[in-house]
Amino acid sequence: QVQLVESGGGLVQAGGSLRLSCAASGRTFSSTAMGWFRQAPGKEREFVTAISRDGGSTSYTDSVKGRFTISRDNAKNTVYLQMNSLKPEDTAVYYCAGCTGSYYCGGRRESYDYWGQGSQVTVSS
Repeated sequence: QVQLVESGGGLVQAGGSLRLSCAASGRTFSSTAMGWFRQAPGKEREFVTAISRDGGSTSYTDSVKGRFTISRDNAKNTVYLQMNSLKPEDTAVYYCAGCTGSYYCGGRRESYDYWGQGSQVTVSS
């Protein structure tokens, strides 16, 4: 079992930055691949970025490439999402997710076993 708790969301103006954190407990974090997803009002939850167990592999959805960076610190059992040059269309609830079945789990929601409660990110224009 893995418990995930996000923090760091909030309100920011367009062009600004935020860093989300996701703290994990309950299982060896280094054996869990991680991802971030987001869900805007009236839309389905969508993939944002993913990182492998050791941080050696990452991927991003096209709309955030060059602006967002995923990283992890296995000593602190935490995964981060640094978001720069934020746009109003980035407004959503952001969820971190954990995947235990593979070294790297990519963008499929169905691959992820554990989810955080979500953190609201609002970008004003």
